[in-house]
Amino acid sequence: MRVRLYEDRALLAQAAAEQASAAIHRSIGERGRARIVAASAASQIEFLEALIAMPGIDWTRVELFHLDEYIGLPSTHPASFCKFLEDRLISRTGIVETHLLRGDAKPAAIIEAANAAIWEAPIDVSFVGIGENGHLAFNDPPADFTTEEPYIVVELDETCRQQQIAEGWFENLESVPKQAISMSVRQVLKAGEILAVVPGPRKAEAIRKCLEGPIGPLAPASILRTHAHATVYLDKDSAALLHAETLSALLEPAAGTDQGGRDQ
Repeated sequence: MRVRLYEDRALLAQAAAEQASAAIHRSIGERGRARIVAASAASQIEFLEALIAMPGIDWTRVELFHLDEYIGLPSTHPASFCKFLEDRLISRTGIVETHLLRGDAKPAAIIEAANAAIWEAPIDVSFVGIGENGHLAFNDPPADFTTEEPYIVVELDETCRQQQIAEGWFENLESVPKQAISMSVRQVLKAGEILAVVPGPRKAEAIRKCLEGPIGPLAPASILRTHAHATVYLDKDSAALLHAETLSALLEPAAGTDQGGRDQ
């Protein structure tokens, strides 16, 4: 894993989009298509805006997988992650092959279909965030680090549900669903490349725990430290609680020669 640090979230988003675009181009060039996973959260908005503005991506050759979704939430609800991806990525790019997790359908059927699709071939690149409680996808602590199932039903903890209120998706705790379908931790790690886009001061404590604490289920996104081609994009606010020693060990210069792709 490596860390890239930027002065603000706009610069972060642009740099992450450049790496994401390079990964998609590389996969299409090598295999004729790119299989990607996209997160749906407020932290991803600027990144997705920058990504769809990248020139030359043949989105008809991109196959999109969904990271997570609330159970019981209709796709028309403002907080629906299906709606987020439809509005902010699919409708604006022309992606035609998608595997969305419909929250108002039967979870078992949705999981069966998503598992079958994702087993067909490896994921080339995943775009993820890190929650205020350190969750990766909707795998709240203590996360399941052992299941090999690609998608699972998870219980959402109160910290996670409170974050959704703070970000304006729901009016109160009672309206936030208590369960979700989530890509499992081990499935996230199976992507060839992972970009974690994590801006903002509300993520600083989670970043400290995930990058400086022990790797384990109580800080789910800490598992990204085991992935050879994971890049965590931070701004000065989300990195504010990291010690200098941590940054020295993990930080890659923002203007490095490998700005668009993996370390070799």
